[in-house]
Amino acid sequence: MSCTPRDSILMVLSELTAIRRPQLLMRTARHGAMDYVRETDLRRILRLPATPAPGVATLRHLIALEAQHDDLRTRAPHEAGNPWRAPRHVEVLIALIAEARLLAQAATP
Repeated sequence: MSCTPRDSILMVLSELTAIRRPQLLMRTARHGAMDYVRETDLRRILRLPATPAPGVATLRHLIALEAQHDDLRTRAPHEAGNPWRAPRHVEVLIALIAEARLLAQAATP
């Protein structure tokens, strides 16, 4: 059985429903998603020279990036390394929410 593009869209969207984050973090990101400008914000968040095409690959990249930020958020305070930065995490969540909405609209017949 082959995997159709619609199946992969539904798979990645179902992965998103399994993500659990603090309510305040999600509420802030949902509020920020209203002001999301894909052309400038996504390029800046992903640190790319050009805005990538919308799709599953972009959403998977954002999911991986958000997971990295969540690992920083939940690690022990005494561990050395890059500190968790809430504004950066919220930016990634905003892009993730907005891109998921865009993908869901594309998957809806």
